[in-house]
Parts: sequence; C-alpha cells; structure tokens
Amino acid sequence: MASHRRFAPSFALLCSSMLLSASAAAQAPAYDLIIRGGTIYDGSGKAPFVGDVAIRGDRIVAVGKVDGPAKTEVSAKGMAVAPGFINMLSWATESLIADPKSQSDIRQGVTLEVMGEGWSMGPMNATMKALETERQGDIKYPIEWTSLGDYFGWLEKRGISTNVASFVGAATVRVHELGEGDVDPTPEQLGRMRALVKQAMNEGAMGVGSSIIYAPGSYAETDELVALTTEAAKCGGMYISHMRSEGDRLEEAVDELIDISRRSGAPAEIYHLKMAGRSNWGKFDAVVKKIEDARAEGLRITTDMYTYTAGATGLDAAMPTWVQAGGLEEWIKRLKDPAIRARVAAEMKQPGSDWENLYFGAGADKMILSGFKNDALKPLTGKTLAEVAAMRGKSPEETAMDLVVEDGSRVGTVYFLMSEDNVRKQIRLPWMSFGSDAASQATEGVFLKSGAHPRTYGNFARLLGHYVRDEKLIPLEQAVYRLTTLPATNLGIQDRGGLKPGFYADVVIFDPVTIGDRSTFEKPHQYSVGMRDVFVNGVGVLRDGEHSGATPGRAVRGAGWNRCG
Repeated sequence: MASHRRFAPSFALLCSSMLLSASAAAQAPAYDLIIRGGTIYDGSGKAPFVGDVAIRGDRIVAVGKVDGPAKTEVSAKGMAVAPGFINMLSWATESLIADPKSQSDIRQGVTLEVMGEGWSMGPMNATMKALETERQGDIKYPIEWTSLGDYFGWLEKRGISTNVASFVGAATVRVHELGEGDVDPTPEQLGRMRALVKQAMNEGAMGVGSSIIYAPGSYAETDELVALTTEAAKCGGMYISHMRSEGDRLEEAVDELIDISRRSGAPAEIYHLKMAGRSNWGKFDAVVKKIEDARAEGLRITTDMYTYTAGATGLDAAMPTWVQAGGLEEWIKRLKDPAIRARVAAEMKQPGSDWENLYFGAGADKMILSGFKNDALKPLTGKTLAEVAAMRGKSPEETAMDLVVEDGSRVGTVYFLMSEDNVRKQIRLPWMSFGSDAASQATEGVFLKSGAHPRTYGNFARLLGHYVRDEKLIPLEQAVYRLTTLPATNLGIQDRGGLKPGFYADVVIFDPVTIGDRSTFEKPHQYSVGMRDVFVNGVGVLRDGEHSGATPGRAVRGAGWNRCG
C-alpha cells in the first residue's frame, strides 16, 4: 500500500495536466484565418453566396458557414471574395527581379503570373547569357541560372509576392541550338530542340509558347512548331501562340494554330486575340467561327486578351524580319547601310507580304514611343513617332531606323490598332481569359525611367470596373470564372483557381462598386483601386489596400513536372 501512496500525487498531476491540455485544445484556434461574411464568387461561374472562407497554413479548408475560432479573422461584409486572378500573359520575368512585390498586378488581384510568350528564362547557353546581359535595359541583373527550372528556384529563393509559371519559349529553344539566323534545323538539331522542350516540361513548363511575328521566332516553320509542341503534348502541356499574323493574314494564322493543335495533340490558345488594323476589324465573325468549328471537332482551342485598343511591342514590328536576321546587333549594323535603309523604308510603307507590318497598320501618328535604353532619348518617351519625326525633320521611316540605331534596342512602342467594338465582343466570348502582356511594375524606382502601357496597371481592374460593372457586358461571376477557373483548367492546374477545400489559399477581397483602373496613356504609372486584400498561399500580401512586403510566392509547375524525364 505504501508504494501505491508514493505514486498517487504524480497520478493526480498527470490527470490534471491532461485536463488542462484538453481544455487548451478545445480553445485553440481551429484555423489560421477566417474571412467572414463576404459575397463569395468561388470561380465556378455560378451565382455568388454570402459566407466564410477558412484557411489553415497555405490551404483553404472550408467554404460556407464556418464555426470555430481562428488566429485572425477578417470581415468581408459588403465585399466580393474570389480566387486569386491568373495573368495568362505576363512579362514579369525581369520586373520581379527588380521588385519582387509585383505591385501593379497584386493591387489588381493577380496571384499567378504566367510567362513564356515565345521567349522564356531558360534554357540558356553561355552565348545566350552573354547576349542577354549585354542587351539589358533599365533593369540590370546577373543571369545565375541555365534552365527554366533553375530560374524558378532562383526566384523562389530571392522571394516573390506572386506565384509564377511559364511556358518554354519556342524561340528560346531555337536560339539555343540555331542562333538567331533565318535557318532551318537539321534533323539532329531538331532532335536536340525537342529534347530541350522535354527537359523544360520535366522542370514544370506549362507547354510551348511561340511568338512568330518577331525574329527569330518568325523563322520557325509550321513543322518545326508541331515537332516541339508534340513533345509538350506527351507531357500534358499545351501550345500557346502570338500568331504569325493578327492583321492581314489573321485567318490563315488561326488555321495554322489549329493545325498545330490537331497534328501535335496539344490544346492550343491564341495570345491576345485581336483584329489589328482598320481593314481587318471585320474579320471577327470569321475568326470566331474557325475557333468554334475546331472546338466542335473536339480540339480545345481557347484565347486570351487585354482590355485595350492599343498593343505594345517594339519598332521591330515596324520593319521586315529579313533585316533583323542574326539578332539585334546585325539588325543595327544593316540599318547603317544607305541601300538597306532605302529598301526597309519602302517596305515599311506597304502591307507586309510575308511579315506583320504594325507600322502600316497603325500609322506614325498612332505609335507612342514608350521605352528607351539610352538616357539621351528618354525625353522622347510619350511622344508619337510622327511628332519625333517632325522634331528631327525626317520621315517617320527614317526616324524609326535612327531610333533603333541610337538606342541600341528595339525601342518600346505602343500601337493603336484595334476596334473598341471588337474588344467588347471578345469579352463576351465564353472561352476568353485575360492577360496583361506586360511586366508587373511599381510607381517608383527603376520603372519610372520608362513609360508603360496602361494595361500594366489596369488590365484586370478595367475588366471588372469598366466592362463588367459599368457596361454590364458579362456578369461578375462569369468574369471571375474567366480570371480564375478557366485559365487554371486550360493550364492543367489542379489546385488553384477556385475557392474549394484543399485548394491553395490564393484569395482576393475587393469592392465591386469601386474597383477600377486609373492608368492612362498620358499618365500610365498609376495603380488601380478597389482591391482591398490579397492572400497568396495563405499569406496576406495586400492588406487594406497596402502591400505588406510579404513574399510567399512559389513556382506553379505543369503536368509534366518530374514525370517527363
């Protein structure tokens, strides 16, 4: 009995400790975060409902009526709660290096930047790294990676506020093996190019992205693109393209994209669908019919767009591709030859027979110069090509060539090419998603050295404010679906793009009454308004309209990741 009494106090303490632990567990927060009482647009396109969203760690764990405490609770009463938006065409490849906060996109609700329009940040060889370093503009950075997978890891290690994904660039693969000349690959070279695509798919690429109005991507023939896309298709990837023409040969370009999809077995998407140039505005119905017919055949053809009537690229899109063969340096060298200049000027004045002439489609008075590398030329930012030509007393054609030579770059240029009526009609298409076709910038630092297209700061907010709320082109629940679930499905992403238990907690809270764009062509560096809170992988990146400085972004990898080797 004595020995039993000796252990009695210890037993009593143990029971007491167990009761305290049980009590503490009962009172412990069940969730890290609950968003309370918002109007939930879950990404499905169905009617919204009022409810709660509970988050534990980096995942959504409950949607609807949520009981129990959380470490943090946020009221969303009177606000819209939605999945984070997917930017189907992002050029944040370098801007995230300069500023990982991704402010212009985060402040619109973008939580995933999808890159890779023809050019990707890998694979690179030593020659490519040297050239890219030499050609860098305002943003300078060391290229400390080789493959696309390396780039993903490099960004994650540095820290970024948004998630990132990428296609492997068809032009990148081509330059890796063929350089920048107008040549066709040998069977051996094409085999190596296919192997590079397979490697990129294994590293998480979403598929193959092409941009085939620009040299050297334009030198690729259809069979080459089919071969590369076939490798992506084997790994569950898709083909996405800035097509060979968006103007005079638009219908033929759509046919080529559909042919590539059919022959490769890959779904395909048209980057920034448009009918460029007034003479092509009437092609809308014919293009839509081609896409609908292909979809009826069983091909998954989709599109994306930006919500403006002007595009933005460089003066390379104003000159024939033959003069650009061999790369930027060879292009500049040729533009110093009087005989070549005369030939280029003559071709700029007429529709391109085998190239996309945006100069002819827009006109010098509808081309705004937006990005220079040379500090001496930066005062010309915001002026039209016609204005600069008048200042210099030269023709617009001569002026364009001079600017490329003086700047040592393609010179960023905004081209006014599209019809507002077509923009409205495109927004109504059920298979249309959205992409900014721009970097993610900030109203400070290095970004103020150049101009910007307003889509940089306003593409998604403009959709939700101007076109959805004000013009009522589509219901808000449909717009959210096409910013979230639709692009996630097209990309083959299983656990983002919806407010569902088990999905990653990329969540936005915005005011449907006030959301809107503020950026203009005259004053582009202005943030959009109306987005209150943004959570990326469960972490608050935007809180009460201000950036928290958090960098929880991750690489989002495609279906072939670690399964396509």
